[in-house]
Amino acid sequence: MEYNTTRGALLLPEYGRNVQNMIAHALEIADRKERNRAAQAIIEVMGQLNPHLRDVDDFRHKLWTHLFVMSNFQLDVDSPYDTPKAESLKEKPQRVEYPNSNIKYGHYGKYIQEILESASTIDSLEEREYLKITMANFMKKQFLAYNNDTVENNVIANQLKELSKGALVLENPDELMNTNVLLKSMGIGTANKKFNKNFKQKQKKKFRK
Repeated sequence: MEYNTTRGALLLPEYGRNVQNMIAHALEIADRKERNRAAQAIIEVMGQLNPHLRDVDDFRHKLWTHLFVMSNFQLDVDSPYDTPKAESLKEKPQRVEYPNSNIKYGHYGKYIQEILESASTIDSLEEREYLKITMANFMKKQFLAYNNDTVENNVIANQLKELSKGALVLENPDELMNTNVLLKSMGIGTANKKFNKNFKQKQKKKFRK
């Protein structure tokens, strides 16, 4: 009996021992034309063993890359793609800088804050008025999505003024869309609201015991 501990390492275990053996056999084929045919056959087998790769962009390119990896980059065949180098696969990816933008209110997000901060650059009173009402209603909707209980229109008006640095002032907060209308448009009706309220009360009682 042959044990795995006595066999060569599986470089990509998802393809199994048989594919690894097929590649080892292809490495020993002296005739280049025959070796190319063997490589094409192995690629077809690899594709059948991993059908999920068909949903990945350029999946055949990935299969060829895996073929070279499993041959320790020793297989000399005519690939339809550039032959990868071992060094290129070992390169460390470039460092991705973590965004350090300061978001005042998380439920509004970065882009709403940026839009409101740029409101002072709008000269047209008509455009500024439109932006004020549109953004205020959108902020209310976002607030309710974060906490689908209730929110005072005055809170939205104050935060609108704060984030726009005084450029957008809602003189009459009651102009905002009705809370129940917004909740229904979001698929959060009265029954949902009542359920959430009862659930919160039950949870509080549970932890008090």
